[in-house]
Amino acid sequence: MTTLTRRGWRGDKRTEPEEDVAADRELPDDDSDNSKAPRLTLMEEVLLLGLQDKEGYPSFWNDCLSPGLRGGILIELALRGRIHLEPLTARKKRLLDRKVLLKSAAPTGDVLLDETLRHIKASESMETVQTWIELLTGETWNPFKLQYQLRNVRERVAKGLVEKGILTTGKQSFLLFDMTTHPICDTTEKQRLLRKLQDSLLERWTGDPRRMDRRLLALLVLAHASDVLEKALGGLEDTQYEMAMSRVRDVLEADAELEAAQGKGTEVIWAVLAAFNRA
Repeated sequence: MTTLTRRGWRGDKRTEPEEDVAADRELPDDDSDNSKAPRLTLMEEVLLLGLQDKEGYPSFWNDCLSPGLRGGILIELALRGRIHLEPLTARKKRLLDRKVLLKSAAPTGDVLLDETLRHIKASESMETVQTWIELLTGETWNPFKLQYQLRNVRERVAKGLVEKGILTTGKQSFLLFDMTTHPICDTTEKQRLLRKLQDSLLERWTGDPRRMDRRLLALLVLAHASDVLEKALGGLEDTQYEMAMSRVRDVLEADAELEAAQGKGTEVIWAVLAAFNRA
């Protein structure tokens, strides 16, 4: 299996009975100041952070966004009560050794999430978080596993943002090819997202990952994994930027095993971070 690599710092199948759609209930977000704002998935938030506003596409040098979006899919499924990690055992204590189990196959209403759910349910063997990220990205040498690849994820996430009125669709011609672009037509949501992320590291800093809202912690982890975090904090003044990045490092360099064990409902979040930070 191909090893998942990262740029940046340091770089029998058991299926539980299907639960009611009430599994979608989550801990309340801490950004309830705008109740009319469209609810975005973690994948949509990460893509929005990575897009260049006017150009409508991410940086060509970013090779981390695609696997980052797949990691976001797994975390979103966990937060919605659809998947979880197998319980700790004497032989399987490490996050990256524990398999992903299906908790509920109830549809989420999101095409990408439901397609991933079907893959997990249909898989003949249980896989770890890291392996699922690789399979969903298509980074596997096993031809029998290529069926699990999610295709055109970036474009499909962008179309979801178009439907919500945040992006529009255009086309840009380059020397040898034309590319579909998605410029931001309503910057309100992105500005809210940037403010939420920046404030969480400055004015509303808790000093403890276990006290952070789960979706906010997930967004921080995924923004790092997708290599869009520095861009999201780039608008801060120098002193604020240095403080924010110092606090980011405190979170990202925390003991993932310990944080997962003591942070309720965060195991998959920390497993995704461990997968991207694995040497």
